[in-house]
Amino acid sequence: MMRSTNAPRAIVAALIGAALLSACAVGPDYKRPDLDLPKSLSAQSSSAKTSAVAVQWLSWWKSFNDPVLNQLLDEALVKNQDLQIAIARIDDAKATAGIALSNRFPTVDANLVATRSRTSENSGKLPAGAVPFAKDFQFGLSAAYEVDLFGKLSRADEAAKARLLSQQASRGVVQTSLIANVAQTYFSLRAFDAQLSLAEASLKTRRENVRLQQKRFTAGSIGEADLRLAEAELAASEIAQTQAKLSLSNVESALAVLLGRSSKAILQTEIARGSNIDTLYQQVNMPSELPSDLLARRPDLIAAEQNLIATNADVGQAKSAYFPSLKLTTGLGRESRDLSDLFSPSSLLWNVGSSLVQPIFRAGAVGSLVDGAEARKRIALGQYVQSVQGAFKDVHDALATSEANQQIEAASQRRVSALKDALRLSELRYQNGYSSYLEVLNAQRDLMAAETAIIDAKRAHLSAIVNVYKAVGGGWKM
Repeated sequence: MMRSTNAPRAIVAALIGAALLSACAVGPDYKRPDLDLPKSLSAQSSSAKTSAVAVQWLSWWKSFNDPVLNQLLDEALVKNQDLQIAIARIDDAKATAGIALSNRFPTVDANLVATRSRTSENSGKLPAGAVPFAKDFQFGLSAAYEVDLFGKLSRADEAAKARLLSQQASRGVVQTSLIANVAQTYFSLRAFDAQLSLAEASLKTRRENVRLQQKRFTAGSIGEADLRLAEAELAASEIAQTQAKLSLSNVESALAVLLGRSSKAILQTEIARGSNIDTLYQQVNMPSELPSDLLARRPDLIAAEQNLIATNADVGQAKSAYFPSLKLTTGLGRESRDLSDLFSPSSLLWNVGSSLVQPIFRAGAVGSLVDGAEARKRIALGQYVQSVQGAFKDVHDALATSEANQQIEAASQRRVSALKDALRLSELRYQNGYSSYLEVLNAQRDLMAAETAIIDAKRAHLSAIVNVYKAVGGGWKM
């Protein structure tokens, strides 16, 4: 065993020299794929209402001017379980990235060993008269370091960091989807509120009709058929009211889940209400300009690209297995058979070592490892391209749907106005004996269906506007 007072300097010099070696990372450096992208995004159309006010894309929902909606979204961003799962996945990715980074640094361990042994007196290993019992005490530090000659460790670190960024962006995907879902479910809630009010108003009218028809039948002014038609229509209105209540109850429980409320709160749902559907619809304005940096804003595109970066680094890490690996080891400590002499100068020991390993034969394992990494990179590339295609499709569809729903709502308003006149004329014709009661009922049914369609059109338009905000990555910042 070598002993020298220059041991600490030798150890430090070995580690510093290893750290200063220049790593040459094999494998391709990442370059974003060239894609045929539109030069700009436009929200302008011939009929859509646009707003000259710049949209605050990080909090676009505030443009609806509904404090209750704002409060519900704040609640969801704190309690929603999908978001909590996404945050936990980020923490997991951080831990993995920390492990990958730590592999690029030396490992240092402290060792303390105490042994007592007995050698067989019949083994012939002991001198005559020697004591068969022995004690040994060791204390020291050991260090090891793998020199990253060909970038195996740096590529692993690069891949882990990219996957961490991908998980952070995936949290953005969950967040943008959550905000959009809460807003759209809230709009559905207010739409079902309006439909329930419409059903209750219709039910009240039908009950009044039955009361009047009963009087007319008793007086002999109408036949039994008209009375039975009024009663049948009353039953239909009761069914419509029950269905509206059921739809409202279901959307309340769905919103409670999105808000992250407890199981008890879901069973006993109490959702606050703010602006009604008509007021919310009046607040809708299509932004005059959409942000053109879609690839930099959409969290799903960022996640897909970071995954592509990670798989690209995996290829370099796999190819590094073709090349030699160099590991340095060193130790510094004390050893003595007597504990009292453990820290005396003569008990000093140290060692410095190195190993260079060059793979020669692995039965194709390294090649298979590289082929697998290349295949996963092609998969990630395809997924990235699909994500980009889907993003621009989302923008296109959201804009088209928004414009179509606005046109539908305008046409529905004209239809309701015409049907109100038709109902008024039908009632006059019936009262003067020029038509049957069935004509009045048909006019009432058509009017109610048209009024329900207006509510649906307003809800659909609000939902489409939310999809526009979501499509351009609004509501999230990395």
